[in-house]
Amino acid sequence: MSSLRNAISRRAHKERAQPSSRKKFGLLEKHKDYVVRAKAFHKKEETLRASLYKLKEKAAFRNPDEFYFQMIKTKTVDGVHKPESQANKYTQEELMLMKTQDIGYILQKLQSERKKIEKLTAVLHSVDNHPSNRHIYYAEDREEARELQSQASESRVTPPSGDIPDHIKRKTAASYRELEARNSRVNQLEKLYMEMSLKKELQKKGRKRKLREDELVCPTSKPVYKWRSERKR
Repeated sequence: MSSLRNAISRRAHKERAQPSSRKKFGLLEKHKDYVVRAKAFHKKEETLRASLYKLKEKAAFRNPDEFYFQMIKTKTVDGVHKPESQANKYTQEELMLMKTQDIGYILQKLQSERKKIEKLTAVLHSVDNHPSNRHIYYAEDREEARELQSQASESRVTPPSGDIPDHIKRKTAASYRELEARNSRVNQLEKLYMEMSLKKELQKKGRKRKLREDELVCPTSKPVYKWRSERKR
């Protein structure tokens, strides 16, 4: 009977469209749209109900003797927790120590970059000069030494640039780009090191003043300070 029931064609009941008198209100919401909207609404409602229950449970089982330091470091303004200002969190000695550590790190990176630049420059210099294999000649006197030197200079032939393989050229070009990038990085680190050192010195004790433009021996755009001379015991 079930197969016979499915064999009979039945009329498909379609939902009506928005009446012409109500077209100004937009599309008519279908039942499937209502189901999605209702499920989302009830899900949010259930989440809020569970959160409220947990808050009520926390309030009911609250320990009146509970204490943590954040209680005295924050205050409530219009229902919003405002933390205490962290402006004076560290003492002057702690700030000086942190600045010293930062300057030490910058100096370490600066020295490391300089060593890498020296190594890379030496490698590129040797590649550009195309050094030949070294061979030591021993001469009896100066005349023989001059003769051997002239023969070596005549026999030395610099290979043309066209004979260099393409992968060597690409590696050399990449090395030159790396050298340029490291040089710019060293300049930035030197500038940063000088600025941090100046800030650290300005935080130390001692009377100082900023020199005017007419007092500068070598005019510069950077500020120059002069400390008052003090007698050291």
